[in-house]
Amino acid sequence: MNASVTVPHYQIRGITLSGFSDMVPFVDYLNYDGKLKTGMLVAINAEKVLTAEADAAVAELIAAAEYKYADGVSIVRSIRKKYPQADVSRIAGSDLWEALIERAGHEGTPVFLIGGRESVLAQTQDQLRRRWSVNIVGAQDGFFNPADRDALFARIQASGAKLVTVAMGSPRQEILMRDCKAVYPDALYMGLGGTYDVFTGHVKRAPKIWQKMGLEWLYRLLLQPSRLKRQLRLLKYLKYHWRGDL
Repeated sequence: MNASVTVPHYQIRGITLSGFSDMVPFVDYLNYDGKLKTGMLVAINAEKVLTAEADAAVAELIAAAEYKYADGVSIVRSIRKKYPQADVSRIAGSDLWEALIERAGHEGTPVFLIGGRESVLAQTQDQLRRRWSVNIVGAQDGFFNPADRDALFARIQASGAKLVTVAMGSPRQEILMRDCKAVYPDALYMGLGGTYDVFTGHVKRAPKIWQKMGLEWLYRLLLQPSRLKRQLRLLKYLKYHWRGDL
């Protein structure tokens, strides 16, 4: 995909997202001519839309991200309802991360990993090197002292990383990416939530058939009933969707 190609954008509840028919053209767009774009890459789902509406600071973080994409089936359905001609599909953040990491391994792109438990982070690095020969130039688990943030930013800058992936949960990861980008703007920053845990097998992801049916949220709820309160909160978004208040 040529860098000059106009990427379709769609607005849902005040948030503007990039739209792609599938993941491949999005990865190509982010990797133009072997060079990663720079900025913040943020996944958008219904829960994040509601959080942004309730928290102005989160809304600002999302607005500051250069690249936002539909990581929730609810968002995709809302886009299709509001824009009937839209050719857009859900792009799961964990799948996008693996695609970007695999491309980085093939092209020798320097990668810096942040987040997760120390043991999980070590396993993630080991698997990435074995599977795709990823050039990992630095790593930091997610349990560091806030007073050490500036030192971490300096390490990232000194490493020359071009892809920085941050698995710390939202909005912590978006805050970190924003602040690090202010110090070192020459990388693509991607928020990942619990992706390292899934990648290393510590957390089981829904089978493909559940994913295709848009029921990954239900699978996670069955495994973690404690998520019920979070899921019930999403009824508010469902009301927005059915009313067409998008």
